[in-house]
Formats: sequence, structure tokens, C-alpha cells
Amino acid sequence: MKKVAVFTGTRAEYGLLYWLLKDIENADDLTLHLLVSGSHLSPEFGHTIDQIKADGFEISETIEMLLSSDSAVGTVKSLGLGIIGYSDALERQKPDVLIVLGDRYEALGIAQAAMLMRIPILHIHGGEITEGAYDDAIRHAITKFSLLHATSTEPYRQRVIQLGEAPERVRNVGAIGLDHIKRSALMSREELSESLNFSLDSDFAVLTYHPVTLANEPAEETFLNITEALSAFPDLKIIVTYPNADDGGRKIIPLIESFGSKNSERVKIVPSLGQRRYLSAVKHSKLVIGNSSSGILEVPSFKVPTVNVGVRQQGRIAAESVLHCKPSADSIKRTLTEALKLTQEGRLDGIHNPYGFGNAGPEILKMIRSTELDVTKTFYNIT
Repeated sequence: MKKVAVFTGTRAEYGLLYWLLKDIENADDLTLHLLVSGSHLSPEFGHTIDQIKADGFEISETIEMLLSSDSAVGTVKSLGLGIIGYSDALERQKPDVLIVLGDRYEALGIAQAAMLMRIPILHIHGGEITEGAYDDAIRHAITKFSLLHATSTEPYRQRVIQLGEAPERVRNVGAIGLDHIKRSALMSREELSESLNFSLDSDFAVLTYHPVTLANEPAEETFLNITEALSAFPDLKIIVTYPNADDGGRKIIPLIESFGSKNSERVKIVPSLGQRRYLSAVKHSKLVIGNSSSGILEVPSFKVPTVNVGVRQQGRIAAESVLHCKPSADSIKRTLTEALKLTQEGRLDGIHNPYGFGNAGPEILKMIRSTELDVTKTFYNIT
């Protein structure tokens, strides 16, 4: 029996990992050790550990690390607290392999701890580019800490190899979030409306905006520009979710709540939808707006347009349904008009999602089963 530890520090990350967790849990030759940390444990960001428990998963460790701070210094201190807690958790669990997804600073902390403790790491979604966030550097750092790599496209696989990782340890499995789309029973429009206690009898959009942590894109100003642009479409209802726990995220939350209170008939604020409700909302929506990676990775599979605001996701491969715009109110308004026109004219029917078909979880388990989990590795030189 191989002991497989899986780390989750945010609601989005957990939603992507859901079916992989189920597959590990149901495997005869693997045992799941679920490590929960970050904003999952914060009431401020929805206390989403409750969702993990409601889904029936046994949590092996909870690691408190998130300070109630909105500064870069606060983020660094949270990371330091995390590393202390992660080392203790890993020492207690003694996993054969640790699975880490993405590019968050919480994930960087446990990857650092695992690397120094000689625990092999399997990294999901390496090789990608997000030029507007420090997540970009974090993602590449985790790649170098890791033994195995599950990328979401072939160009990303090649980039991981370019970083010096041996080709036989890097596999293109597609975006893991598409497993949810393929395997989950999503809610009907009526079920979603009842779950939200919010009428969805007309067209609506889904809005998620996160702070930009590297480029010069003021979060508060940009969010206000988004709401100003949306005011030009008074018949469009809006479901808004909270940002993540990056520095600057807490400054957006009061603006979200103010926007909701001033427009209660057409705006619904939900700190965390959960993956099933989120994907159900996307499925029935007219468009998705903001700067979440989901707008790039998962939304195109629903033939729904994405209005990607600003530079946070700059550099990612994107389907033709993803429309990029500057963070100004005028640019956002023009792009919203273009996105709605795409839907009205039926031009999204032939859209291809470059991130795969929803079979990432089983492919990742094949990697774990077929690889000798030895942390020793050499730098692969491209010649």
C-alpha cells in the first residue's frame, strides 16, 4: 500500500482535486492522507473545510497558517507558519508521495518542507505561465522541487522538460478540473436557483476577480471598473464569488458586498460556491468575467465565453472563447458586448478546449503506480 498525501489550501484547488481524491480513496493499493490548510480554515473566506467534510473525506491533518493580514509581509509570515506546521504533519503522516497542485504560496510551503524531508512530490499543472502574478515563479519553483509532473497541455509538458525535468517523468494528462465536468452530475438551472435562494429566470454572468500580485493593476480600481462596465447591462444578473487569500484580496471583499447590497435584485454574493455549484453556474450562464484561471481552463468546455480582465492570466494558452481586455471600464464594456454577441450568433459551437477531455485523475494514478518513488534525480539537458 502506497500512502498518498494530497495537499489543499484553497477552495478552487480542492474542487479541482475532488475526483482524484475519490480515485485514491477507492483504490485497493493506495491510502489517502488529506492535508487541509490555508483559507479552508478561515471563516473570512467561507470556512470551506466544511465542504470537504460534507463530501465525506476523512481529513488526516489540518494546518493553521493564514494570518488575518492583507499585506505582502503578512503573506510571507503565513508562509513561514505554514512550513512549521507542514513539517510536523508530514512527519506524522510519513507519506510515500505528496500531490501538490498549481502555484499558490501555501503549496510552495509544503513543497519546500517535503523536498527537505525527502518526500517525493507529484506536481499538477506545472509549466504554465501567468505573468501578472507571483504565482508564476512559485509554479516553476515547485516544479524543481518535484519528482513527477502532470501537465495540462503538451506545450506545458515541453516547458517542464526545458526546466531540466526528465521527459519520462513528465506526462500531459490535461487539466484536472475537466474531470469534474466529465464525471459530476451538475445542477439544473432550477436546482441552482433554489440552492442560491436567488432567481435565475433571466440571463446571468459569473464574476470572480482576484488581486494581481505582480503587475501594476490596482485590485480595488479594477473591480470598480468591472462593476461600472456591468452597469451598462442592467438585464444581466450577476453571481459574484470572493477572491482568494492573496495580499490585496481582503480589500476587494467590502467592494463586493457594497456592490451586492446596492443591486440586491440582480446581484448574488457567495463567498464560495463549491465546485459543483460553480460549474453548474458556468453551464447555465451567458458569460464568465474576471481573472480566475477557471475562465481559461474549464469554462471553454461549456461553450461559454470568458471575459478575462487584465494581466493576471497573461501567458496562458487559451481557447477562442476567451476574450482578453484591459482593466479599464471602457475596455471591459466593449469586450462584454463582444462576448454576448458570440453567444447570440452561435459562434461558440465549434470551440475546442486545448486542456484535454477529463481523464487526468486516472492518468495521475498510473504515474504513481508505475514510477519508483526515489527523490534522487539529475538535471535533464536539452541538446
